[in-house]
Amino acid sequence: MSKYDSLAKNIIENVGGSENINSLTHCITRLRFKLKDESKANTEVLKNMDGVVTVMQAGGQYQVVIGNHVGKVFETISGLGVVNTSDEVVQTGNFFDRVINVLSGCFQPFLPILAGGGMIRGLAALLVFLGVLERGGGTWHTLDQIGDAVFFFMPVIIGLTAARHFKVNDMVGLLLGAILMIPSLSLNSLSAAAGGEPMMVLFQDTIFETNIFRTFMGIPFMARNYASSALPIIFIMMLAARVQKLARKILPEMIQNFFVPFFTILITAPLGFLVIGPILTFATDILMAFFDTVIGFSPILYGILLGFFWQVLVMFGLHWAIVPMMILQFAENGWQNIMTPATAVSFGQTAALLALYFKLRNPKEKVVAIPAIISGIVGITEPAIYGFTLKRKKVFLFTMIGGALAGAWAGHTRVTAWNQGGLGIFALPNFIREDGTIPDLINLLIAIAITVVVSFVLTHFFYKEPESVDGEKDTKKEEKVTSPKIEIATIDGLSKEILSPIKGKIVELSKVSDPVFAEGAMGKGIAIEPTEGRVVAPVDGKIATFFKTKHALGIEDEHGVEILIHVGINTVELNGQHFTAHKKEGDTVKAGDLLLEFDIDGIKKAGYKVTTPIIITNTQDYKDVVPVKKEDISINEKLITVIPNV
Repeated sequence: MSKYDSLAKNIIENVGGSENINSLTHCITRLRFKLKDESKANTEVLKNMDGVVTVMQAGGQYQVVIGNHVGKVFETISGLGVVNTSDEVVQTGNFFDRVINVLSGCFQPFLPILAGGGMIRGLAALLVFLGVLERGGGTWHTLDQIGDAVFFFMPVIIGLTAARHFKVNDMVGLLLGAILMIPSLSLNSLSAAAGGEPMMVLFQDTIFETNIFRTFMGIPFMARNYASSALPIIFIMMLAARVQKLARKILPEMIQNFFVPFFTILITAPLGFLVIGPILTFATDILMAFFDTVIGFSPILYGILLGFFWQVLVMFGLHWAIVPMMILQFAENGWQNIMTPATAVSFGQTAALLALYFKLRNPKEKVVAIPAIISGIVGITEPAIYGFTLKRKKVFLFTMIGGALAGAWAGHTRVTAWNQGGLGIFALPNFIREDGTIPDLINLLIAIAITVVVSFVLTHFFYKEPESVDGEKDTKKEEKVTSPKIEIATIDGLSKEILSPIKGKIVELSKVSDPVFAEGAMGKGIAIEPTEGRVVAPVDGKIATFFKTKHALGIEDEHGVEILIHVGINTVELNGQHFTAHKKEGDTVKAGDLLLEFDIDGIKKAGYKVTTPIIITNTQDYKDVVPVKKEDISINEKLITVIPNV
């Protein structure tokens, strides 16, 4: 019997039982569950369970943070036979939940490049506004087309993300998306080839009237222009998943490698053109007409509702019901106003936290609040929401009120975005029109000013910080007793020095974007922003853990100090790409031995941060863990001093 049996069984029981688990993976510190119903999980019980550091709910995952021995716990849980390892997609929840899950699974992976493309187009518009470029000139046109590529080839991109979501071969997904983009099969090309004269007209004198210029096996071919479309390829991939599943059941395994893709494409592509594409085009037209009607009926009311509830929608993932409509509106018109009333909301959240900063009693919270404010300015409000305002419900309500008033102004003035991409202050260039004029930007800035002033003033005058927030005591006096200043020289000869495994810039652990590290849940330590993609052993010892994706490893030295080196944030998702291991789990190493190499530029281009926490995971076994205080660090320089209990 494994020593982790009891912990594994308790975790399974408190995530709602094996029947509530869709799938389970793990990284270097966390069990990453996908649950059928997260409400069935006993989060508080798990947080207080021996062997569990904390619990996080993010990215559609229920994350149970374990620590260095997470691999052993995962193996124990897997050995109990309760984890779904099927390649099939498990559909759970009601119809609306399933729709949200599909939309988020297909759209979320490419949002970084969507933002990047939009920001490039925004930059081109900004340079026109500043008089640096001439609209229509070669430089402007090149930048504009580069930025527009992600929108134009959206069926291809979503073909890949939808394939991964529905467990279809990646290359099949890319090809099906590309097939929709074939120029000779577009409505414009077929119309031109036929001289503009259709063979027949379907649904004449209705909103679905369609000219037919070609047939396929005698069936009318309802051609459309699918460039920049989103919904047709998602439903095509849903069909492809079913065809692929059926083909795998029927075909002998020895020929599946080639014939499963063959039949999947042969069956799915024609049905995509003949049925799915036209139906989804009609549905999209109806949805867009609905949003246009709602906004046209009362743009102020629409702005108030969206601005007030936007943060709540994002927290529960319900914003995915709106994001595709925004993308579709932009793809169709080259502009969008469906989501513009929500653009100013993040600034209100940041303003409320700034007002709250001056009221905070806990010095540790004040330290964490500063990077949360900075994050909010660039549009990342999760640290502010989950770390501060949400648990102070009144403050969160103030930000919703500020968002509603900002949304009212944005709706009233019909604020329109002419590009997509960027968050916070980086979204501002999106509101510069192609001709360089800025009426939308001015009205957006007014909306931002409204939410900033309202959220700040309400928090400043109508919120009082209690002596205790969620059970946290004011630690100003306690720290003098429980955390005395320690002079290392007084225990010279007993302290243990940990050398730097990486060359780079020192970053305080509290400023790391992952709250599990920033809040010290894994232990005390420091982080490094690498300037060189090499990791060496910081001590003489043994590699206790080396994760299969090579992004993180744990070392235990001869005195029992446990050191976690975690290269980057969420880099487990790279699945080993950009990492090269030079040692393996169980190896004995000497300080300075090369353990790992990584491609800094490649990781960043993939959309991940390379900030590397170095943590003493058994901090509780020591009197203190003292990081070095300097700006730059080189390999093999003193980084951390571990002070034993004496």
